[in-house]
Amino acid sequence: MKILIATPEAVPFAKTGGLADVTGALVDEYRKMKEEAYLILPLYKRVRENFKLRDAGLKINVPLGNRKVKGRIFSYDPPEAGKVSAYFIECDEFFDREEIYGTSRGDYPDNAARFIFFSRGVLEACRVLGFKPDVIHCNDWQTGLIPLYLKTIYKSDKFFDRTASIITIHNLGYQGLFPQADMPLTGFDKSLFTPEGIEFYGKINFLKAGLIAADSITTVSNNYAKEMLSKEYGFGLDGVLRERASELTGIVNGIDRREWNPESDVFIKKNYSLNDLDGKKECKHQLLKECSIKSGAEMPLAGMVGRLSSQKGLDLVLESLDESLAAGVNLIILGRGDEIFHRRVSAAAKKYKGRVYVKIGFEESLAHKIYAGSDIFLMPSRYEPCGIGQLIAMRYGAIPVARKTGGLADTISDYQPLEGKGTGFLFSDYTADALQGCLKRALCVYVNKTRWKKLVRSAMKMNFSWADSAERYIGLYDKVSKMKRR
Repeated sequence: MKILIATPEAVPFAKTGGLADVTGALVDEYRKMKEEAYLILPLYKRVRENFKLRDAGLKINVPLGNRKVKGRIFSYDPPEAGKVSAYFIECDEFFDREEIYGTSRGDYPDNAARFIFFSRGVLEACRVLGFKPDVIHCNDWQTGLIPLYLKTIYKSDKFFDRTASIITIHNLGYQGLFPQADMPLTGFDKSLFTPEGIEFYGKINFLKAGLIAADSITTVSNNYAKEMLSKEYGFGLDGVLRERASELTGIVNGIDRREWNPESDVFIKKNYSLNDLDGKKECKHQLLKECSIKSGAEMPLAGMVGRLSSQKGLDLVLESLDESLAAGVNLIILGRGDEIFHRRVSAAAKKYKGRVYVKIGFEESLAHKIYAGSDIFLMPSRYEPCGIGQLIAMRYGAIPVARKTGGLADTISDYQPLEGKGTGFLFSDYTADALQGCLKRALCVYVNKTRWKKLVRSAMKMNFSWADSAERYIGLYDKVSKMKRR
């Protein structure tokens, strides 16, 4: 099967969140399965600087309003694979920038033009490459226009007459909303700017374009697929999704078990395993020392790794911080995101120096050390489509304390004290009191070292590899491509 994964980011090339982990992992799995699969991304400045790319010698001209914008195609040929695994669309006007979507001050003001160019450029790239995909797998709003282009402007193009499209919603909270004034840039007929089309409260909605036009819709967990049909979690698109509920599938994310493996992790102090947990103690000692946490190693250590935003429940963590510290919990946070949370968590680290440590940004080695050295991993998310942090944390024996929402509910089994079974601790209400109640349940088990060790081993036994998820995606690709050929 010929598969093209269109994405604004993918590991190892460019990453701001879990989307990059998903797309990078999927193409690797497909290649193991002997499928003909490729990534296609914008050629960002950081990619050009960090990877040796090959100029394919191919150019595209992408209509953008009343002008045509030129682009060039580059490829990445990893030596271990011996053949192309990814294509990149170069356009320095749009992508030769320090960041992917914007700076801490806000999004780039021309993001509509940037990702209109990329979405239509993907189809033009297929043409000059002579690659006719069976499926184009689109990801989030940045590629949401591709399915609609296939159903409208490219509908009569024989080149794509057997190409199906799928769009995956990684986070419904990000939809790509732009002023109506940007509509001419898309090339779409103005008749599409209606509530039945891509209009959304007076704006263009890029994600909505994908939802109404794709042959199939997926999201990253079964529970989130149900939640997004409700007004509470639908972010205004619940009605659109309910109309297409029969084409909506939840496929839970996985993790790269080679990269995230405490038995072979090169970043941590000492490797450890399910059957030999002694190394985890040394990892905790190292982490406490590196982060200048003064309390002893017997005190519970909680970690957080990820985007610093209201979605991740940081307001609950900060609101209940005094009570958590009073209970003996120390806290380490690694991530970047909204400027307001940069300031708030940094202020907390300054106020509680020796008990709370914060690193703004992303540092791969420190992320690995936090997973390995933490006893508890906090994920009190307001909503969480899937979540990868809890999957990695369980792999490393860091027990999740998380809100029962989205993929967290699908992947964490709430601890049952009478049976002594579970893989973490879940709470339902989005309140600081509910988080504290859940954390106290965890601490009650933590003080009993025998029960805690059993819980750690139960979490580490969980298998969240990408193989099963990839099989499900391939099955869906096969289904939509057969429908397209009828």
